Amino acid sequence: MNFVVELLIAISLVISGIFGLVGSYGLVKLKDSLQRLHAPTKATTLGVGGVLVASMIYFFAKTGSLSIHELLISVFLLLTAPITANFIAKTYLARHLKESDLPESQSSCGWSIYDEPPESRPGSSKA
Repeated sequence: MNFVVELLIAISLVISGIFGLVGSYGLVKLKDSLQRLHAPTKATTLGVGGVLVASMIYFFAKTGSLSIHELLISVFLLLTAPITANFIAKTYLARHLKESDLPESQSSCGWSIYDEPPESRPGSSKA
């Protein structure tokens, strides 16, 4: 294999290792659940992405064709990691905040995790 290709693969793996290490360190050292959520979702996503880029470069250099598997894994990872982090953050907020901690809602039915929807309230009629 060409030296430049090997260098690109090595650089990609080192960078992804650094991101993985920072994400793991943040998961262990940060004190709050929302703080701990930030480190792995951001840093380790980039770490796994770097490994996948290194794999794509390696297989392109070895076989001469682009491997679609790593690209699909990257797309799946980049789509699911933020959604999962959002669900975990909403669950944390629902369990640890009281309605008095929140600012006033602009909606007539209040905050969705604390108030019943208008059609299920007593005295309301469905149209």
